[in-house]
Amino acid sequence: MWRNYATVAFRSLAKNRTYAVINIVGLAIGIAACLLILLYVRDQTSFDRFVGEHERVFQLQATNTDTETGSSETIQNTPYAVVHALAKDFDAIESFAYTHNDQPVIRDRTGAPVQETIMEVEPAFFWIFKIPFIHGDPRTALKDPNSVAIDESTARAMFGTDAAVGRTITQLSSEGPSDYRVSAVYADLPRSSHQAFGIVRRLVEGTDIHPDQVNAWGWFSGTSYVKLKPGQSVDPINAQLDAWKERVAPRYEAAGKSVSEAAQSTFKLVPLADVYLSGADGSPSGRRGNATTIAVFAGLAVLILAMACVNFTNLATARASARAREVSLRKVLGADRSQLIGQFLTESLIVTAIATMLALAVVELSLPWLRSWLGADIAFRYLGTDGLLLPTVGLTLLVGVLAGLYPAFYLTRFRPAEVLKANKSSAEPGGSGRLRNTLVVVQFAISIGLIICTVVVYAQLTHVRTMDPGFDREGVLQIDNLERGQVKPLAETLQREIARVPGVRSSALTSIGISTSNTSNLGVTLPGHARELVLGAYSVDHGFAETMGMRLLAGRTLSRDHALDDASLGLPPDNFTSEQQRAAEEALQRRGINVMVNESSARQMGFRSPAEAIGKQISMSMLSRDGHGVPATIVGVLGDTRFRSAHREVEDMILFRNGGWLPYLEVRFDGDPAAVRERVEAVWKRLAPDVPFDAEFADERAAGLYARDEAVGQMFAGFAILAVIVGCLGLFGLAAFTTERRTKEIGIRKVLGARTRDIVRLLVWQFSRPVLLANLIAWPIAWWAMRDWLNGFDARVALGPTPFLLASGGAAAIAVATVATHAIRVARANPVGALRYE
Repeated sequence: MWRNYATVAFRSLAKNRTYAVINIVGLAIGIAACLLILLYVRDQTSFDRFVGEHERVFQLQATNTDTETGSSETIQNTPYAVVHALAKDFDAIESFAYTHNDQPVIRDRTGAPVQETIMEVEPAFFWIFKIPFIHGDPRTALKDPNSVAIDESTARAMFGTDAAVGRTITQLSSEGPSDYRVSAVYADLPRSSHQAFGIVRRLVEGTDIHPDQVNAWGWFSGTSYVKLKPGQSVDPINAQLDAWKERVAPRYEAAGKSVSEAAQSTFKLVPLADVYLSGADGSPSGRRGNATTIAVFAGLAVLILAMACVNFTNLATARASARAREVSLRKVLGADRSQLIGQFLTESLIVTAIATMLALAVVELSLPWLRSWLGADIAFRYLGTDGLLLPTVGLTLLVGVLAGLYPAFYLTRFRPAEVLKANKSSAEPGGSGRLRNTLVVVQFAISIGLIICTVVVYAQLTHVRTMDPGFDREGVLQIDNLERGQVKPLAETLQREIARVPGVRSSALTSIGISTSNTSNLGVTLPGHARELVLGAYSVDHGFAETMGMRLLAGRTLSRDHALDDASLGLPPDNFTSEQQRAAEEALQRRGINVMVNESSARQMGFRSPAEAIGKQISMSMLSRDGHGVPATIVGVLGDTRFRSAHREVEDMILFRNGGWLPYLEVRFDGDPAAVRERVEAVWKRLAPDVPFDAEFADERAAGLYARDEAVGQMFAGFAILAVIVGCLGLFGLAAFTTERRTKEIGIRKVLGARTRDIVRLLVWQFSRPVLLANLIAWPIAWWAMRDWLNGFDARVALGPTPFLLASGGAAAIAVATVATHAIRVARANPVGALRYE
């Protein structure tokens, strides 16, 4: 019986090649999209599950909220002091570890200096992160502070073999080279890790952790992990964290009030397997997923597949009249309805199986491109625990049954006596036209919605790339690594020498740059105001505003001609006592400093105009340890700038000159960028040969801020193209069958005087109405989705009518072109041949 079903199915497909090709290609596109998204979703949801006992491991995350604006940001970084206090107060915690990434310079196997990421961890780290060790013992790997554990790739790169235990890694610093003995070699971490550590060293309090950081709850510089005891739940701990931090966090005096150092922070323990998709910034490896994006893409893949299934249903019901006689004759010859349903479902499954084989070929061909585009190491295997064979078979059966179920029941309901009457097969089956129109509306609603989303995303990305960031990005080279111990004493010398490079106009040292991840905040109080503001505070060199091309709205910029424009403590770089530091801080409090603020900060302080802020004094209450504050006079107000992504609000900033930490050098130049960079690099290598040159042009760094959004836009565009292709395939098939069924009607119309354009207009209008109606569904849904997406940007385009009109016009034009192809051919046919039809 099944063999007979298959034989009939193949004959039917061979007889109706257009129908078969349209269905197979449409289903292949939908299934390929589903499989590719399945691979991507599986990759994104598998992060950190390779860690042994990962169910008991949690990362401590912090959400910092601006009390003035209400905006908040969740980050993976937490203070060193918090996790230690947490482990002390909660018995359910079995072990904990604070980690901190450093990027020192080491010598490679040729002796050349290279910059490597070394993760400094507390001793329990490898008890929490259970990963395979190739050589050495994880329990003793970090026992000695002068030992390191390295991964297999690093061992081979450094020593040419993974048997590297006992070998030495040399770290270069201003104090001279330091040797670390390799105590263990562990297996390379898979890419599905939110962490990335090739070299691990023990963290030493007092050396790797600044003394001020040990008890400070406002110093977010590392990542904290805890491991719970077996059988313990994290929920009771998370429920108590708010009350706990209010009780435990240190307090300081501000504007006559006692303020908690954790007043703006809330903490939460997040399961290790959820960290990657938690949405928190500051991933140690730089890898961060987005659960919403994954859900959207998965939904879009399902929609594309649903459109292909709709095509199958549409074409099957359109061909109902052609197959009505076949069904009736089979019934007359003794076939019951269940047998006919089995036949049509078999036909559906065969079409789906052929489409699946074609889809698998598409997946294998497109996977290298997808890996490169997404930057994901997506595995594709047919067999094994993560094999694709069983999911593919299940998807094939599901699609085959869903696509063929309604046509099977619909086609088998015909009554032989009615169908076998003369000309009954040429009549329109009752109700099928309404169904097809409804399904066409759904198809094109999806297509129009995706086109709208693509246009909006493109417009928004164009806006953020071309909008005025408040400074001049053209002709700026940003140099990193100025905070290196070997380079820091040479920073001013490097700046002077680079200033002499032909083409360089100006330069300035700074602690904030373009697309930098560091944030620094200080509490600010205005005289006569009890409320304290927490604003971004950054150290910049004299001439920073001029070098960056920032707008001066009122007052002046910081200058070397004014002693109070320098907030440095005046201490030597090394070898100073705590008493000397205390005396320098007290001297700074007595004399005060001059600062610049941006326009947003001036508004936060209550000034009605930039000019009103000039000369006003504020107290920077967290600039010194005792919390009494340093008096600061505003000497300049700058225009707001966007050094970071347009997703974030313009940062309220106070800028002052403090030589303690200026890790970036901004260089403004004229002429050929490549030539200037080469000359600047030559100066660097001459003065700091032991530190790699790390520099990037400002416009390139700014473009990188929106790489993730670019990927989203390209994904929407890809799905929109697929949706339009699938929709047009279905419309093409329907037009072919409809014009074929109306051949006799068209011939009569032509004999009675209808012109070719009248016939074309009649047929095009029939298929254009569902497309136009699809706008009523697509517009509100697309508006809601894009409004929500645009709300993720602080600077965004207005959601006007243009994208909606463009999408609707484009979809209508595509539909008209698709239908008109058949309409013109039929309308031009000789009416004599049409009247002899049937």
